[in-house]
Amino acid sequence: MTSVPTGYRRHLYRDDAVVLRVQKLGESDRIITLLTRRHGRLRAVARGVRRTTSRFGARLEPFGHIDLQLAGSPEGVGSSLHSVSQVEALTLFGKRFLEDYPRYTAASAIAETAERLSPVEREPALRLFQLTLGAFKALAAGEHASSLVLDAYLLRGMNFAGWAPALGECAVCGDPGRHGAFSVPAGGAVCPDCRPPGAAHPAPATIGLMQALTSGDWQLADSTEPSARRECSGLVAAHLQWHMERNLRALPLVDRRESTS
Repeated sequence: MTSVPTGYRRHLYRDDAVVLRVQKLGESDRIITLLTRRHGRLRAVARGVRRTTSRFGARLEPFGHIDLQLAGSPEGVGSSLHSVSQVEALTLFGKRFLEDYPRYTAASAIAETAERLSPVEREPALRLFQLTLGAFKALAAGEHASSLVLDAYLLRGMNFAGWAPALGECAVCGDPGRHGAFSVPAGGAVCPDCRPPGAAHPAPATIGLMQALTSGDWQLADSTEPSARRECSGLVAAHLQWHMERNLRALPLVDRRESTS
């Protein structure tokens, strides 16, 4: 147990956050996993939110963007669990796709990835926060296929973590160009001289889609064929999980149908 310095008192501070996960605690409380704008990922206890009389239980559902007041130490003094004292809903994105299984499962995979990419609690991760918030906004808007939004998030998340696959040059020797082979262990696209045994040979359109999703070229991404999207999803998931050294629980549940509504 962490010792608390004599005279230490939990103080109040505000931040905005996206809700990544909720867990039951006791009969009426929940533990909320948050990715905050200024203080990184943290966990907080929301007391009484499972009661029907709770004032802000509905605001603490997954995928929502909230403004909240927390009791605790953002520097990590004392308990690692903070307490939620006030919550204001900014945009509850999850309400817009709770009954849309493809978008809901994509959001679940995004939330789990965000948690894995922020392993140290209270370590600021502004770029990851903005990326995660943008992905939930995109899913709520429904302007792009949920599978494209998810793969764009995963590719950009890997860039944040320093694991982005090489796409415009050989991952081994750096030779520029769009190469025809792709090796997850090697780090992405590989030239003929560096191609290891077992490397995949994706269609050129697949590598083009991965580049479009990384750069935000949605006009190109939206015009791609289902076959390129499926192949892209497989390579992205394999690359991510190789570097994480663990599988994401939510990825096998993702429904990659092409509906955007």
